[in-house]
Amino acid sequence: MIYVGAFIAIQFIIVTAILLYRNHNPQGVLLIMGILMMTIGLFIGLENVDVTGTTGLVAFDLFKKIEETFTSNLMNVGFMIMTIGGYVDYMKRIKASDALVYVSMQPLSLFKKFPYIAAISIIPIGQILFISIPSATGLGLLLVASIMPVLIRIGVSKLTAVSVITACTVFDMGPSSANTLRASELSELNSISYFLEYQLPIVIPMTIVLMLLYYITSRYYDKKDAAKKPAQTEKVVHENFDVDVPLIYAVLPLLPIVLLIVFSRYLQLFNPPIELNTTTAMIISLFVAIIFELIRVKSITKMFENLKYFWEGMGKVFASVVTLIVSAEIFSNGLISLGFIEALVQGSTHLGFSGAVIGVIIAIIIFLAATLMGSGNASFFSFGPLIPGIAQRFGMVPVDMVLPMQLSASMGRATSPIAGVVIATAEIAGVSTFELAKRNMIPLGGTLLFMLIYNQLFL
Repeated sequence: MIYVGAFIAIQFIIVTAILLYRNHNPQGVLLIMGILMMTIGLFIGLENVDVTGTTGLVAFDLFKKIEETFTSNLMNVGFMIMTIGGYVDYMKRIKASDALVYVSMQPLSLFKKFPYIAAISIIPIGQILFISIPSATGLGLLLVASIMPVLIRIGVSKLTAVSVITACTVFDMGPSSANTLRASELSELNSISYFLEYQLPIVIPMTIVLMLLYYITSRYYDKKDAAKKPAQTEKVVHENFDVDVPLIYAVLPLLPIVLLIVFSRYLQLFNPPIELNTTTAMIISLFVAIIFELIRVKSITKMFENLKYFWEGMGKVFASVVTLIVSAEIFSNGLISLGFIEALVQGSTHLGFSGAVIGVIIAIIIFLAATLMGSGNASFFSFGPLIPGIAQRFGMVPVDMVLPMQLSASMGRATSPIAGVVIATAEIAGVSTFELAKRNMIPLGGTLLFMLIYNQLFL
């Protein structure tokens, strides 16, 4: 029966892809397809609706699942995304983003001749930040607010700037990553040992390959796009730029990142330790920005007038980003309820391949599942519990199978047009989620191939 469910899931995936390609509302498509898959899963007896406290009627439980998905997202990542979206809009309104661009352009002016080197240099820096800020969407939005304007001014396109920003989040690593914690648990290792002894040795060469691939593909796509609209590209690169706010405002877009790094558990600068999460750092930064504005405009009325753009930014992000993330999660639940993930695993193990080949196949499947589901956590957590048993069956050390699977999940996420980080950064930057996912596919597909070969030969 599980293969019947998987076959039905594939039909839904095809229909969903067609509807999205035809520009139907993505929230509506994903939500309705997810509910339909969950309903069919119930009828064929594959899975019950997982809700906290049933309503007493299965049909109503389906809709309660939507409510709980909205609630859980709003309480966690949803509110964080909304505060970041509001902060980004507020930074634009008070021209703090302009100040950051102006200040950054001075030392980066030498990169005007090498804009793509500047762009790919963001990747390792962002990955270091990702260890301290283990939220792909959160870090992506922070970098869109602070780094993207700089990259655009030195001559790369919006899509190139956003794509290298999402590349900063393609390796879930460090002890704060949920996938890392789960992977270390499945590997029966301490999370620090897993990070230092297993993740870093493979992520470092993967990062070099990733940077090279982004350099090549970004230049190719930008030249291709520039041929279609040369006048617009010329304007972006050579337009004069000045600011009419104090240059101290340049610190405001970067302030949340600075706070998150300084007040993290890893630096241990304070005793007892002080730790901030992303949302708290955004709110603190907002109040600092309000004080800056009050000093500059010397008018409480004007200060409050500008502050409304923070709330409006939160509302826009809720309507465009949070609703899409919730719909994507319902769609993911629908795939799981039809046994799509379990069928993929069972089908791979029954083909009679060796443990190494099975590991490669499952890593590729997880990459594709993350692309389809828009979530590295969902795809890895779905497969993860099965890995130790598969490794034991083939006489392998669990970490040798777990590591490439864990990394492939986070890479697959960045190639998905329904992933939170892709949706959020694309919406804020004003680019197409599908174009962004397409930009990421070749570099991440190539890096996945490199990882699988490198893992077999050297680790």
